[in-house]
Amino acid sequence: MNGLFDMPSDLQNTYWGLLGLHLRNALVPVLIGLLVALPVAQLCVRLRWLYPPVLWVTTVLYAIPSLAFFVVLIDYTGLSETTVMIPLAVYSLVVFVPAIVDGVRSVPRETLDAATAMGIGPVRRYLQVQLPIAAPAIIAGLRIASVSSISLVSVGMLIGNQGALGNLLNSGMIYNQPRLIWLSVLGTAVLAVAVDALLIGLRLLVTPWMPRGSRPAGGGSSSRTGAALEKSTP
Repeated sequence: MNGLFDMPSDLQNTYWGLLGLHLRNALVPVLIGLLVALPVAQLCVRLRWLYPPVLWVTTVLYAIPSLAFFVVLIDYTGLSETTVMIPLAVYSLVVFVPAIVDGVRSVPRETLDAATAMGIGPVRRYLQVQLPIAAPAIIAGLRIASVSSISLVSVGMLIGNQGALGNLLNSGMIYNQPRLIWLSVLGTAVLAVAVDALLIGLRLLVTPWMPRGSRPAGGGSSSRTGAALEKSTP
């Protein structure tokens, strides 16, 4: 291991391969969590009594230590990437559900009334009016969930070498190689910062009507509401 990025043979991967694996194991569960949270959050918006128990369940699941989650899942999914991804997807719900609910609830009543008067049905109104206006809050939740997931993937090193950069951290301790430990820590930090920066860029791209530096929450100026409605109609 003469070069800076030379990896131990037992990792069966290059450093750049570990980076890609880490990113995949972190972001796929976040996307799955978002897809699950969207309909769940809409149900919570329509049925207000449902929101407290859903929030309670997601909070309780988030409180379960990841290692305990792994132990339960091993009997069903084995020592695989799936065993790492399922808890990460579940953990993301505690961020996504309140973010989406708060974002959708922040849409002004007059905006919804205007959309209804224009003949936009409930499903189309949710997809084309409510979600775009709630996008800043949703992307804020996406940023938190993504960075958290990137940091938690490393715990997978405890089950069958499924921790990506966490495996590198483990190897550094086994072989007494500080270089490997620093590569693991810095690689994880760089991935988190890079993904967060990309999501900030995504927010600027999908919400051009929102002034830079404004808070990603609800309420809204008439210009923002009008622009969102104009974009949502053919």
